[in-house]
Amino acid sequence: MTRRRIIIVDDHPLFRAALRQTLAGGDATVSVEESGDLANLSKSLDADRDCDLVLLDLNMPGVRGFSGLLLVRAQYPEIPVMIISAVEDATVVRRAFELGASGYLHKSEGPTEIRRAIETVLAGEVFVPKGTTITGDDEQSGLMKRLASLTPQQVRVLMMLSDGLMNKQIAYELSISEATVKAHVSAILQKLDVDSRTQAVIAAARIEEGQFEALFATGAEKA
Repeated sequence: MTRRRIIIVDDHPLFRAALRQTLAGGDATVSVEESGDLANLSKSLDADRDCDLVLLDLNMPGVRGFSGLLLVRAQYPEIPVMIISAVEDATVVRRAFELGASGYLHKSEGPTEIRRAIETVLAGEVFVPKGTTITGDDEQSGLMKRLASLTPQQVRVLMMLSDGLMNKQIAYELSISEATVKAHVSAILQKLDVDSRTQAVIAAARIEEGQFEALFATGAEKA
């Protein structure tokens, strides 16, 4: 009997428990683990990279917009990632796929649809919410694809640049040399096809998506 390992990454314990029950209840072939943040996810995957699917919330402590998806996809490219979020904005869904998500599941869905979505991705297919179009190309789509080419460390450096940190501060935070930081910054500028740190920071801001932030500003449910 082939056992399938799924890891739920969400900072809400009650939601994780409910989702775990939905997935593992009565199915001996499914092994479900929980993680409250990306740090614990990394510990689990570094100990055992044999994982069939990561279910990832978009908005958690220490994560801004799509930065969590970028990091997981860059660090563990062989593991499918499905976003499970309260955000149902079509543009956010499309951007998630452009950054490498294998599926996008709304938290408002019932158990039957959740199981169907996850079985779809486990079967090697892509799960797209009903009524959502993920095809098309625009300036933002090109940027998303370039962002998806960054390594995990480059993603971390980019997010620190967007926080206004200087090379010396980034080096301290990541326990690397300033020369290594400069090399990462140069690689980021080249991959994003921009000429300056300022332009890179503007590109980083796109990770958070204007529509994504607007949803929370209007009091929508937390992702």
